[in-house]
Amino acid sequence: MLLYLDIDENEISHFHKKIANNVKRIRKEKKVSQTDLALRIGHKTVSTIGKIEAGLEDKHYNIEQLYKISKALNVDIKEFF
Repeated sequence: MLLYLDIDENEISHFHKKIANNVKRIRKEKKVSQTDLALRIGHKTVSTIGKIEAGLEDKHYNIEQLYKISKALNVDIKEFF
């Protein structure tokens, strides 16, 4: 029998913030600007990266973006979690 997982919105929000903070920390450690990271992963502007890192507009990274960011920053994707 499958049981319903009781995960509230705060827990999910915390999870997204943790990932965004880890991406930001690693990006800064690697001395990569938001603009450079955005361009490296195929974005034309920095707005998406900036909004995710700032926690604005309920924006989050998707798995494809995280994979590309891990390659751009030369880290294992698990470092974001």
